[in-house]
Amino acid sequence: MARTVRRPGRRPGKQDTREVILAAAREAFAERGYDGASIRQIAGSAGVDPALVHHYFGTKDQLFLDALQVPIDPTTLIPGAVAGDRRGVGERLIRTVLRVWDSAAGGPAAAMIRSAVGNELIARMLREFIARRIFKRVAAELDLDPAEAPLRVSLLATQIAGLIMVRYIIKVEPFASADPELIVALVGPTVQRYLIDPLPALPDHPPGDHP
Repeated sequence: MARTVRRPGRRPGKQDTREVILAAAREAFAERGYDGASIRQIAGSAGVDPALVHHYFGTKDQLFLDALQVPIDPTTLIPGAVAGDRRGVGERLIRTVLRVWDSAAGGPAAAMIRSAVGNELIARMLREFIARRIFKRVAAELDLDPAEAPLRVSLLATQIAGLIMVRYIIKVEPFASADPELIVALVGPTVQRYLIDPLPALPDHPPGDHP
């Protein structure tokens, strides 16, 4: 009687291992945030040695970017956008946003946004990414008052998120095909006001308590 030889399953290849690590990283970053997640925890969830995570991704910072599939690290662009005369920072920021989204990075960035809309795990990671890598950096570069910085950068988000959604995701005309410098001229001053100009005084009565 012939003996049946059981063939072992296919051993995971490099690409398989990388994807397993990325899946574990997405879950860890979404559940615990950037600061709460560790390379050791992610490696344990993926069933690999921490050294292998460093081999594939180098740093926790790069692992976070790769897990979110960010096509370009905005922190490399922010210093140049906010440097110089503070009176022009709003226009420089909007011009930088348009330049990135009109480049080859725009397509992958749009895919990332669409994924976040339909996937809460990716959405949580994206919120972490925006708060940690973009808003915090802008506030630091502009040396914003810590008491005002959260509100100011949140107002900045309303403009940039709206611009990206209308121009690049749902493509509402004529805004979608408007000349970039026209958009800079129209939206830049609003961003400038949100970031630099004095904020209006808050009312003395609590929200909803109208005289």
